Amino acid sequence: MQTEASLIEHGLAMLQSFPLPIIIFLAPLLYYLRFVRKFKSSAPKSAVNDSGVITPDCGEFDMSNVRITKILVHPIKSCKGTSVREAKYTAEGLENDRKWCIIRADNNAVLTAREAGTTVLIHPRIVSDLSPEGGRLEVTLPKTSGCEAFSVPLNPSEATLQSWKTLDVSLWGKSDIEAFICESIDSQSRSPSAILSEFLGLSVHLVMKGPRPRICPPTLRFPKLEAPSYFQDGYPLLVVSEESVAALQDRIRGMVGVQGVDEKWSSDKLLIERFRPNIVFKGAGAPFAEDVLTEFAIDSHRPGDAIDSTAPIIHLVSKCTRCLLPNVDTETGIRDKAVPYKVMMKFRRGLDPENMSKPCMGCNGAVTGDGVVKVGDWVHALKFGLV
Repeated sequence: MQTEASLIEHGLAMLQSFPLPIIIFLAPLLYYLRFVRKFKSSAPKSAVNDSGVITPDCGEFDMSNVRITKILVHPIKSCKGTSVREAKYTAEGLENDRKWCIIRADNNAVLTAREAGTTVLIHPRIVSDLSPEGGRLEVTLPKTSGCEAFSVPLNPSEATLQSWKTLDVSLWGKSDIEAFICESIDSQSRSPSAILSEFLGLSVHLVMKGPRPRICPPTLRFPKLEAPSYFQDGYPLLVVSEESVAALQDRIRGMVGVQGVDEKWSSDKLLIERFRPNIVFKGAGAPFAEDVLTEFAIDSHRPGDAIDSTAPIIHLVSKCTRCLLPNVDTETGIRDKAVPYKVMMKFRRGLDPENMSKPCMGCNGAVTGDGVVKVGDWVHALKFGLV
């Protein structure tokens, strides 16, 4: 007698011989059934009842002791991030996170470390002051490049924006993000576009997100999601736990010498910065608590005490499917041939019903209002389910 698993896999194999209309109709159902089965086998037993409904009681996680351990802001998409002690956030994400990006001059498409690993060596830094423009974005490049540093206004005045060229930027095949081509504060200096083009070896522009809203794509959990964002890949926040990255580190150690995992990973540490999260937490006592934590709030009160009534709720709207970008070493810009992507493919694939072939690490979040997050703040778990 065939098992449930073999029936599902047999059905997927048979689809290849069916007419296209039947494939379109049946494929999503079969893939979803395989996803639910995978989740049942890897989730805590309490997470799935006899009817297949996800109702985890978080039994393996100690959610009374979870705190924020790191906050990362990435002013320019795919460039070096900055660890900060606290950050304001709005519905669009952490203040100044991915507010700028680099685009190719020939087609206005966003350039990321997937295509140009050396972008991670570009170091943007937020310098705030009391000027009308709130400060500046200072950008430095490796000394060995011979390229000079430059600065652009943090919050350009209307008059400044009127002098900057506008265009529509393309990300993930959609050319719908309004942006301004940035110019240096010092009008006598070379433009940011000229400096970055020399460093990267191709014609590019540095652009800042314009005021026209960019709405995140919907997810299975939130089919009517209307969260705004800057130049993030999809969603305002990315959340991951230290325990999850540590579990991946253990897997890497166990695969040294297999599928191209280099011997250096016997001792090298996988830095959490490779995953480019915004909020990192620790304390649940087991990895992947973020996989089942669907709603939480952050404030300075320990769980069990009265929660700050003004603290916005953070919804984890989907898992974060991963590409080869985390393989890029944030210190050298060199992409590893196997780590962590090939390792994640071994045990973190098939968790996102919308993209079963991709591995997942961390979860995407959307925020209900404005707030401030600080290192050391407590995480208040409000709801559990299937992210």
